[in-house]
Amino acid sequence: MQERLGIAGSGAIACGLAVTAAGHGDVVLWARSERSEERARRNVEKMCAKHEHDRIRIVRDLDALADETFVVEAVVEEHEPKAAILSELAGHTAEDAILSTTTSSLSIGALADATGRPHTFVGLHVFNPVPRMKLVELVFPPEADESTRDRSYKLCETLGKTAVEVPDIPGFVVNRLLFPYLFSAVELMAETGLDAKDVDSCMTLGAGMPMGPLALLDFIGLDVSQAIGEAIETPVPEAVQELVTAGTLGRKTGQGFYNYE
Repeated sequence: MQERLGIAGSGAIACGLAVTAAGHGDVVLWARSERSEERARRNVEKMCAKHEHDRIRIVRDLDALADETFVVEAVVEEHEPKAAILSELAGHTAEDAILSTTTSSLSIGALADATGRPHTFVGLHVFNPVPRMKLVELVFPPEADESTRDRSYKLCETLGKTAVEVPDIPGFVVNRLLFPYLFSAVELMAETGLDAKDVDSCMTLGAGMPMGPLALLDFIGLDVSQAIGEAIETPVPEAVQELVTAGTLGRKTGQGFYNYE
């Protein structure tokens, strides 16, 4: 079947997914507030061509997602707000609509339970920037039925992504392996006095990494990085915690380990 995609969220992942999907059909994107709606509209306009932009309808009423067959939650990386919106979505969508989450570290089983229908639930961990990154980590709760599994794989294929099914463990595979490395770079800075640019240059020029670890933390968002570290029980460096407390969260605020202003 051709899925009708709805997205609940207005951040980088939500907008990136909407732009990616708009190349294959119409998309409905829900934003919680007027401010979020305007931010999403600006982001979408920056990211996609006119014909794709016309296929993305940005709304503020959850009822607008009622006819969608595959609905993706993409709000802040915390269990409570994700569980709350997923519970709401379960009451606004058809029984056979698949509900999913873009969480990068939280328990899929627990979020599935919040919907009351885990047989039609899946973790759909896409990576930022969504239009360019090919991987999707698919995570199914034990109750997920064969139709949910099949439709989830087919959606990834339609979007031009490579789906890899991974276990429901904190951080799944990518973040479980990635964040200890990223945080070790922060600790190395503290121990040696090296600056972010030098550490990143060593890893991009010497190890062939496409982006240095400090620049990557800024790109992900230091608040998100802290939440992932806590979820996978990897110690979050003091420098990261201090930047989050100060509200300097990386690229999205204009300053983190680097100054982007």
